[in-house]
Amino acid sequence: MARTNPNIGEFRPVIRQLDDSAINRIAAGEVVERPASAVKELVENAIDAGATRITVEVADGGKTLIRVSDDGCGITAEDLPLALARHATSKIDGSDLLNIHTFGFRGEALPSLGAVGRLTLTSRVPGETAAAIRVAGGRMDPVRPAALRAGTVAELRDLFYATPARLKFLRSDRSEMQAITDVVKRLAMAEPAIAFSLRDVSGEGEGREIFRADAETGDLFDALSGRLSTILGREFTENAIRIDASREGLRLFGLAALPTYSRGAAVAQFLFVNTRPVKDKMLHGALRAAYADVLARDRHPAAALFIDCDPELVDVNVHPAKSEVRFRDPGLARGLIVSALRHALAEGGHRASSTVAAGVLGAIRPETPMARVYQMDRPSMGARLASYAAQAPAPAPAPGFAEIARDWSARTVEPAPEPEPAAEALPLGAARGQVHENYIIAQTATGMVIVDQHAAHERLVYEKLKRQMAENGVAAQALLIPEIVDLSPADCARLMEVADDLARLGLTVEPFGGGAVAVRETPAILGEVDASAMIRDILDELDDMGSSQMVQARIEAILSRVACHGSIRSGRRMRAEEMNALLREMEATPHSGQCNHGRPTYVELKLSDIERLFGRT
Repeated sequence: MARTNPNIGEFRPVIRQLDDSAINRIAAGEVVERPASAVKELVENAIDAGATRITVEVADGGKTLIRVSDDGCGITAEDLPLALARHATSKIDGSDLLNIHTFGFRGEALPSLGAVGRLTLTSRVPGETAAAIRVAGGRMDPVRPAALRAGTVAELRDLFYATPARLKFLRSDRSEMQAITDVVKRLAMAEPAIAFSLRDVSGEGEGREIFRADAETGDLFDALSGRLSTILGREFTENAIRIDASREGLRLFGLAALPTYSRGAAVAQFLFVNTRPVKDKMLHGALRAAYADVLARDRHPAAALFIDCDPELVDVNVHPAKSEVRFRDPGLARGLIVSALRHALAEGGHRASSTVAAGVLGAIRPETPMARVYQMDRPSMGARLASYAAQAPAPAPAPGFAEIARDWSARTVEPAPEPEPAAEALPLGAARGQVHENYIIAQTATGMVIVDQHAAHERLVYEKLKRQMAENGVAAQALLIPEIVDLSPADCARLMEVADDLARLGLTVEPFGGGAVAVRETPAILGEVDASAMIRDILDELDDMGSSQMVQARIEAILSRVACHGSIRSGRRMRAEEMNALLREMEATPHSGQCNHGRPTYVELKLSDIERLFGRT
């Protein structure tokens, strides 16, 4: 039985032109999702105005007040009404939507904020008097004189008062304040030369400062390191590697943390494109792929990476929030991130995070609290031995005892053999012993190193197997009867685009007519595989991330298991020369600071920290 459309009645629906107020409220739903969105738009306007200092004041999580003050170029009194008009902007002239060098360019933020809240703009340009304009619920008041030293103050009160339904979807004041803090911190990372301040002015009084970042000076990496130390903590910058690589018009720079400085969630991953903070699925997937071989699956890398390129190579006009971008060549951007990070991590060699040692020291506690006592400087080994010999009592002249006393005195006074200075000067030092048949104790010039012999050798064997595979290629196993996999024409075309890459990994696929493909060879190291399931998993990964690392990940997982079974087992006693050989090989092998599962292979303790444990400082 045919069903009639209930929307079709006797009369045709009438097409109406919406008024400006309704249009602005609809647009505000795309641009202003929550108070953090309003803060983002206002702070970006301040940055575009050339500000050197930006202050953000928020009350009740931004629901009742958001005030952004800057010392930028300002807006003239004549231009204030135009600044609140839709699609009016000073950032572009409309002739080229690709050559964009500013954060804002749509001309929608200010009218959208004025449509859903009470917005007041106060501004002054050099050499003129200040002026202010107010708009509430889309209704604009005339321009009036105001008092302001310089720059612009944008004050937004009662956000969403004109659309009460949106207020029900806001979270608690604390959650909204956390989102605002995150927005300000991301923009502060993008602009180290600008000073930022975020204050919570809820209630009475002057409020409290939530975040502050002073302007950084110096070259690119010095300024960036200083700003990231302020935002992410000094531990991040101390355990991060500098990234600086270029390819075909794209430049990638920033800081990427060591694998042992990983997080339990992807909360410390910050990506920027032409200084614009973005949350791009493809870029985050590339970051995850770069660390795939050195991190466990439940751990996430920490990084702050910046991509600089010609604005015409990337489209930022994808979403009104401007948090998503589209590269003209996404494979180039992804490949740059993966290759640059892997190369930098390999150059990092055997480095492990210093936070591992801090965790060890934090776990060690003295049996009883020690009182601070005065202690003279510790004498050298030679001075102590000479002192012991001088204080030793003279031996009694008993028959037969003189020889024993002389032997004991000689044995006591004779200095212990000095460790090899050349080995101690090396990063992992000289092996001094083995405890519990699993941990190597090595002495360095500045402290000591504890090495997990099984984890360390597992990484060394794994890297050797990978190197052999890269040199000799992946052996392919020809199927006696090729497996035919039926796909859609679109999936077949997408799979054939990466057929050459799959062939280098031992997986050979050929078109078989229509949407079908024939799998003729599979990687021999994988043994018997379900070719159809593998092909569909590869296609799912291509849809999700734009590329597939599944076959390589499976091969590397098997190599990792082989390395685990072929490495030195826990419980084996090692000779001194074996332990030192292991340390030297670790120093020469990339990624040896962490095992195949992302755990540290060694812990370094500084002598000053050890002395602090025993109350010597």
